[in-house]
Amino acid sequence: MSLPIRRTLLLVTGLALALTACTSRETQQSAPSGAGPAASAAPNQAAGPGCAREKTGYPQVDVKNAVIGFSQSEKEANPFRIAETQSIKDEAKKLGVPDDKLLVTNAQSDLNKQVSDIKSLLDRGAQLLIVAPLNSDGLQPALDAAKAKKVPVITIDRKVTSQPCTDYLTFIGSNFVEQGKRAAQEMVKATGGTGKVAILLGASGNNVTTDRTKGFKDEIAATTGIQVVAEQTGEFDRSKGQAVMEQLIQSNPEITAVYAENDEMGIGAVTALKAAGKTPGKDVKIVSIDGTRNAVQLIADGSYNAVIESNPRFGPLAFSTLQDFAAGKEIPPTVVISDDQYDSANAAQKLGNAY
Repeated sequence: MSLPIRRTLLLVTGLALALTACTSRETQQSAPSGAGPAASAAPNQAAGPGCAREKTGYPQVDVKNAVIGFSQSEKEANPFRIAETQSIKDEAKKLGVPDDKLLVTNAQSDLNKQVSDIKSLLDRGAQLLIVAPLNSDGLQPALDAAKAKKVPVITIDRKVTSQPCTDYLTFIGSNFVEQGKRAAQEMVKATGGTGKVAILLGASGNNVTTDRTKGFKDEIAATTGIQVVAEQTGEFDRSKGQAVMEQLIQSNPEITAVYAENDEMGIGAVTALKAAGKTPGKDVKIVSIDGTRNAVQLIADGSYNAVIESNPRFGPLAFSTLQDFAAGKEIPPTVVISDDQYDSANAAQKLGNAY
């Protein structure tokens, strides 16, 4: 083969490989986080006095033309956070909010940074705030700063211990105690009412972990054949969930079931169990909470047993709540959303709803 021909072939081959790699990267980066249904308010909401603009003295703001700040709490390596942020951005775009008027920050799991982020959003002119709190406690300085500037704050996903309608407008999110109860019910079904359960706890310092633990334990206590033999925090993280599960397999080899307080830890547990020669979904039953595409796919594949959904697509409900408040309507202090669930009977059919 002549040198010019060889060079030409090498050039063509290299170009083809580069194009293939580029296409692969683009596919990975543009993969959807799930186009399932948005979070919607549950039909039965708790009664009680709400919060109206006339009670707060806040100015009327045109949501579509306002500067809106969104404070995300955690790095977007977690599918829940990816879908949550994207939902806020998508709804803002749908409403016609200009790109330069939606200000987005990420606290990278640092509470002090989130306080600083919120104050920074206010300094940049935010007239409305949507906040996904890192912890239930610790945001009061930021909420005080918003209140001083008469900027309404909606919290989503995690509830803060401050006072609704006084320190913030309202909380939009799931009933986490109920999620824990539903996870326990699915665990009873999966185990047949007999088993030794390990709980992978979420991060400490927020009501999600506390409530999901309480709901599960309260409900599972009614089934005498199931015993909780271990519980340890995996901080809602996949790698930490895997590491904790590896330890628990060694210290509690009798474990026959795992309740993970989010899907990421549950997926980490699957990896640890497989490495230990066990068959997750069969030898060790697994139930978790979230509704990520990876976890729902594992159910369809038989390596997982059930997932209780925690819908992260808050955008439409958050913006409609802000619009209602601007229009003078009374806003309830808590807006509980409806959550679906996945099991072996519906996982394959409902995979498109996962995120």
